[in-house]
Amino acid sequence: MADTTMDTDVVIAGAGPTGLMLACELRLAGVDVVVAERLAERSGESRAGGIHSRTLEVLDQRGILDRFLDEGELQPVGHFSGLYLDFDESESRHPYPLMILQSTIERLLEEWAVELGVRVRRSSEVSGIRQDEEGVTVELGTDQGPATLRARYLVGCDGGRSTVRKLAGIDFPGTEATMTALIGDVELPDLPEDYVWVRRTPVGDYSAIAFEPGWHRVITSEFDRVDGRDEPVTFERLKESLIRVAGTDFGMRNPRWVSRFNDAARQAARYREGRVLLAGDAAHIHFPAGGQGLNMGVQDAVNLGWKLASVVRGQAPETLLDSYHTERHPVAERVLHNTRAQSALVRPGPQTDALREVFSALMVFDDVNQYLRHLLTALDIRYPIDGDHPLVGRRVPDADLKSSEGETYVFALLHDARPVLLDLCGSAEVAAVAEGWADRVDRVEARSEDEQWPVPAIGEIPAPAALLIRPDGYAAWAAAPGHSPDTAALRTALTTWFGPAANDEGTQRQ
Repeated sequence: MADTTMDTDVVIAGAGPTGLMLACELRLAGVDVVVAERLAERSGESRAGGIHSRTLEVLDQRGILDRFLDEGELQPVGHFSGLYLDFDESESRHPYPLMILQSTIERLLEEWAVELGVRVRRSSEVSGIRQDEEGVTVELGTDQGPATLRARYLVGCDGGRSTVRKLAGIDFPGTEATMTALIGDVELPDLPEDYVWVRRTPVGDYSAIAFEPGWHRVITSEFDRVDGRDEPVTFERLKESLIRVAGTDFGMRNPRWVSRFNDAARQAARYREGRVLLAGDAAHIHFPAGGQGLNMGVQDAVNLGWKLASVVRGQAPETLLDSYHTERHPVAERVLHNTRAQSALVRPGPQTDALREVFSALMVFDDVNQYLRHLLTALDIRYPIDGDHPLVGRRVPDADLKSSEGETYVFALLHDARPVLLDLCGSAEVAAVAEGWADRVDRVEARSEDEQWPVPAIGEIPAPAALLIRPDGYAAWAAAPGHSPDTAALRTALTTWFGPAANDEGTQRQ
């Protein structure tokens, strides 16, 4: 039975892309959730500007990708520190980055959240937390005065200066800033028509990207100039910086938004402290090279959401939450590592110029291009999950399928954010094991229309005979074709990730 002393199951601090995606994941699983957001309304600030391949796949897995495609523009190229990368159409149904502003992403996610019944409380900022064995009390400062919410869990998605992280006593080690970048959405009437994206100068670098007619996103980067946290960011400072770096301000006028960032890189020492968890920028910050931050936050949310829902619903033990840190902490470490490298590669000076020339020459080799592409897209991630099959721990390709109900594809099976046991060989043994988890795992019998499945960083592999797919789209168990499925390993995987079978003694039920 639900604890009637609770106001909600989960409180999420922060209504950015990470917090909203997590809220939607929890609602899909039937978990009650409240999002506490300190701002009275969406800021409208453009901020991040794109969605990479793996995040596009995640949105496809939830059946909402078209909403984003309708408002963005696919780009056939990307970059690593301003050096162009090629994308491989064979690796994903969605190989190209989608140029779309964060403000639009947040609007679309909030619309979906409202459809699902998420409660978003604006003008509500976390000011204190108290944990106990049953839950966490969240103290809020609101425009109506102090308030509290009682929940089973609290997730901090409240940005790089996360109040939740500080209140939970979680360390945030890393490296300090070595540069300052200013950013603004402005009009640039004097920008040359032949201007190409980014230019390096002896002082720093600058870029101008047109997101809509008449408006440009301008960024200037100056190294060895580190602003104080409280130093004001103004339109005049952005103009002055562009003049220093580019020698002109290109007639800059009519700012919509001006902000600042740097190359400080930090990561939470742990993503969980009791009933408090962290996701997105609250768990990791870095130089925004290659547009990885928003994408990583959304993928944090999709990794955590189904696990937290299973624990809240009493279907899995609380220890399942420990796998969130185990799986996602190394992913952020890799991003911090590659963004530090990208920051070094844009520094002005003849030594860096020479390094970029060498680096650019190496990138014509397919293996080098692939390695760097995977760093940005996250298509090659493999979580540490036991199993010998090459798919285990990796994201499942979006293969075409045919069943008694007609044609479909793998990602369509995940629209409800439930685990799927995909039986591609009609195994009676697999079906018998699946009965114990029928209340929480969907068994789908189909056949693959593709004999070979593309797996980034591996290549093509034979379509498996059967496959256990977690709600986040990663394989937890797989059986190779031509062999009897290892049902003992399947039972172990089902128990590990989705709790004991319904007929097992001691199963927790709500």
